[in-house]
Amino acid sequence: MLYRTLATLALFAASAAAAHPQIELKGVSGSLADNIELYLDRLPAKNNLGSRRFQTKVIEDVKLAGRAVGYYRMSIEPSLVGKENKQKLRLTITPGEAVRLKSVKVEITGEAATDPEFGKLVKQIGPKVNHRVHHGRYEEIKNQLNSLALRRGYFQAKFVKQELSVAPRLLQGFIHIQFDSGPRYHFGEVTFEGSQIREERLHSMLPFKPGEYYQSSQLGELNQNLAETNWFRSIDVTVDDPETVDQHLAVKVKVEPQIRNIVETGLGYSTDLGPRIKLNWNKPWLNDRGHSLSSKMALSAPEQTVEVGYKWPKKNVTEDFYKLNFGVKNKDLEDTRSQEYNTSLERHWLLEDAWYRTASIRWLYEDYVQGTDSGSANLIMPGISFSRSWDSGGSMPAEASRYLIGTEVSDPTWGSDSSFVRVRSRVGWIGSFSDDQRYLVRVDAGAVLMEAITELPPSLRFFAGGDNSIRGYSYESISPVDTEGNLLGARYLATAALEYQHRVSGNWWAAAFFDAGSAWNDKADIYRGVGLGVRWASPVGPIRIDIAWGLDVPSDQALQLHFSLGPEL
Repeated sequence: MLYRTLATLALFAASAAAAHPQIELKGVSGSLADNIELYLDRLPAKNNLGSRRFQTKVIEDVKLAGRAVGYYRMSIEPSLVGKENKQKLRLTITPGEAVRLKSVKVEITGEAATDPEFGKLVKQIGPKVNHRVHHGRYEEIKNQLNSLALRRGYFQAKFVKQELSVAPRLLQGFIHIQFDSGPRYHFGEVTFEGSQIREERLHSMLPFKPGEYYQSSQLGELNQNLAETNWFRSIDVTVDDPETVDQHLAVKVKVEPQIRNIVETGLGYSTDLGPRIKLNWNKPWLNDRGHSLSSKMALSAPEQTVEVGYKWPKKNVTEDFYKLNFGVKNKDLEDTRSQEYNTSLERHWLLEDAWYRTASIRWLYEDYVQGTDSGSANLIMPGISFSRSWDSGGSMPAEASRYLIGTEVSDPTWGSDSSFVRVRSRVGWIGSFSDDQRYLVRVDAGAVLMEAITELPPSLRFFAGGDNSIRGYSYESISPVDTEGNLLGARYLATAALEYQHRVSGNWWAAAFFDAGSAWNDKADIYRGVGLGVRWASPVGPIRIDIAWGLDVPSDQALQLHFSLGPEL
């Protein structure tokens, strides 16, 4: 019973607790003080401090808390201090020298003896010779061994020996753990129930093969793969009870089909486009091969867009698929008026290093007026792009990264009106200095090579300024101008944003930022913007409100209010 109490106390040693209002500690600090305070805080708030029985109990409890973190030679002198109505029991503690480990043996037997994950675990968190005896850390390595065994399929694992002994007079401790993993279980047959999709499509999403070693993480990966298809509205993955089978665990997946039609509507607002109405209509599955259809419409005063996409997966559903897209866009913004018609065929692959590769061929017809320039363009553009994104989770993740680089090529050889190469890239990072401090870095760049800018439609030219570009300037207001001062659009683009965020309270953050960059043809005139903002990690994503000052624009146009909703990168 004494040993179990020591271990329980030590497990909480790292969590500092408020000191008991009637007891004052002297002579201790760090984890020892934290553990003592944590235990004493459990005592009643009011006690008879002068009672010898109470003082004896407190001293014994303090010694118990000290032993839990390796101090077996503590001396404690109690005394009453303060005025009678505000008295405290002062404990003057001399910790003495800590007991340190003289010998540590952690032995793994059974099939896990050759499993590198167990050796890695023991190396990372296992106790070491000359470490201070710590009952909580001893319990932790045992708990971690049990947990790792369950995650990796050693369901018959047990401790042959688990011993922590202490010789206080010698200031020496001894640990001997012998963990017998027993045999490792394998995945058995996988069956699907309730699916409207062909089984060969579902089996392509298995992250394991029957007969391979069991890992619980792969069951989670299977669940995620199935969820990402959006074919099902419920997914339940279960395995056999290990005690009822002979080392092969059958996997049963029960699913319920997603509804055939999903309609979403919404109202939005951003300072770039103003009020906006959205309508999405998706058919997550059209047939037993898993084909799907998506369509969306977005209407705002300067832009109206309609897009339709038809997707059909290949054998490896989540990593390899085709998509046919069609879109119409009307734009009337600043000095740009255009109507676009886009049709594209895309092939998507997920590469081994978590990059997505997309090969495409796009047909674009655009009728436009850009300032005093007008015309139409008929372009066929094969292209390729690579992208990768990751985040640590949540509405405003502590860490995240996004990379995108792509290029499209046009040439009269295959029927295009113009000859050019267009390159576009966007990268961004989010990181944290602490739980209450984040930073964001974003870089955006692009270039059009070979063709004169006046031969390109506005959708292929570059403009800067706005919520996700250079704040302090209105949306797409930065570019070279023609002889009458109308925006012309640019051959080159480069912008960067640097932002610091500090948590004010809960999901509310304050931000300060500096943006800079330009869109240019021959010589870059750098535009800079600075400002302050508010961030709210809302349930539907981060909401951002920024007040920005353009440093390279007339003062009567310098102040801009930016409002946006959605991912930060």
